[in-house]
Amino acid sequence: MADPKGFLKIERIENRYRPVVERVRDYHEVEAQLPSDMRQYQVARCMDCGVPFCHWACPVGSLIPEWQDKTRTGDWQGAYEILQKTNNFPEFTGRLCPAPCEYGCVLGINDDPVTIRENELSVIDRAFHEGWVKPRPPKTRTGKRVAVIGSGPAGMACADSLNKFGHSVVLFEAADRVGGYLRYGVPDFKLEKTVIDRRVDLMRAEGVIVKTGVKVGVEIPTAQIMDEFDAVCVAIGAREPRDLNIPGRELDGIHFAMAYLEQSNRIVAGDVIPPDDRIDAKGKHVIVLGGGDTGSDCIGTANRQGAASVTQIELFPEFPRKRPASHPWPLFPRMYKTTSSHEEGCKRLFSVNTKEFFGSKKGKRVKKLSAVRLDWEKGSTNGRFEMAEIPGSEFELKADLVLLSLGFVHVEQQGLVYEMGLELDERNNIKVDDHLMTSVDGVFSAGDADRGASLVVWAIAEGRKAAEGIHAYLQD
Repeated sequence: MADPKGFLKIERIENRYRPVVERVRDYHEVEAQLPSDMRQYQVARCMDCGVPFCHWACPVGSLIPEWQDKTRTGDWQGAYEILQKTNNFPEFTGRLCPAPCEYGCVLGINDDPVTIRENELSVIDRAFHEGWVKPRPPKTRTGKRVAVIGSGPAGMACADSLNKFGHSVVLFEAADRVGGYLRYGVPDFKLEKTVIDRRVDLMRAEGVIVKTGVKVGVEIPTAQIMDEFDAVCVAIGAREPRDLNIPGRELDGIHFAMAYLEQSNRIVAGDVIPPDDRIDAKGKHVIVLGGGDTGSDCIGTANRQGAASVTQIELFPEFPRKRPASHPWPLFPRMYKTTSSHEEGCKRLFSVNTKEFFGSKKGKRVKKLSAVRLDWEKGSTNGRFEMAEIPGSEFELKADLVLLSLGFVHVEQQGLVYEMGLELDERNNIKVDDHLMTSVDGVFSAGDADRGASLVVWAIAEGRKAAEGIHAYLQD
């Protein structure tokens, strides 16, 4: 039983970041966890509500009051056993999830919510440290073979869950290392890649066969995959980036954010990138177009590379600092967010539309951009906010390196999706039914490929759901 007055006696204390002057010199994780005794105080703030909306708000349905109470009493191993029942990879969500559970915390109605994400991270990291996370291969095999294509969090969760059901799973990854967006989209200062490696090693020890550097549809024909496996899960993400088609877009020095982050992550991993091919922010005036976590990751990376300045331009207005009336508790609100990367140095501009890129007179490299400030007003007919340029508000900015962090429009349709004949939905992602089966019998999809670009916790949830759908399909 939780301490019914814990939230009254204990204030919320969050993890601290390492000092800026220290962390911008390396790519180690910026977040420093609280000591175990202080963490137990934090979990004691959980009220064990009659209706735990944190559980409702969590896409994987984490049994939050239960494992937090185990942590409070010092039963860390018991907390881990409960935590891993609903989440294959708490070490990922504990580092990267924006914690919709905390916005659904009942305590958050009129007080600071429980530090659920940080509590989760402390439990899983302790479990690894103490050796409680061990290979648990299935005792029996079903004789069914399943191919999972794509090794991001959705593909990994699907493969891991299917293997636990006793099916023989082959996880295909087109890149040279497992992890998808986690590997090459998230910088090490948020997720050190040893965290991914230890989980992949565990999955291999439990029987999952991992094949990297294999692009299905190229190295292996899709027809061969369909013939050799009893079921298939397509978890290739939504990698088609949103572009900005304005004058000057063709200039050198303008890159998609993912290309920039992948290259940086490869360099941190020890890969050799020829100097002429490097996208380097050192000594440059860097412009990041677009907000969100990817834009923030670009800021942190540029600062570590020694940028002369970093400016983030956001098309939309600045979000409110407190929960808006349009997103009441327990909904996940859109609020102003300051990340560790913003704290390291960045100028932020809101309600600004980029109009044109300009290059040097002699070269083809970007040197500046022009932009205009916007006014957002609610339309009289449809009620939606519409942007209008403010006359006379035009301005220019130095821009030696421009990073487009404008999101992703949909799954890449050429190649695998086209060759398999998978039907698309109205958003041009893979169309699935309630069990995540596609229009092709025996072929399922999970994560961003069918959902659209979303959170890591949603990817894990969809991977688990696809595995359940495949398991039921294989029973027929």
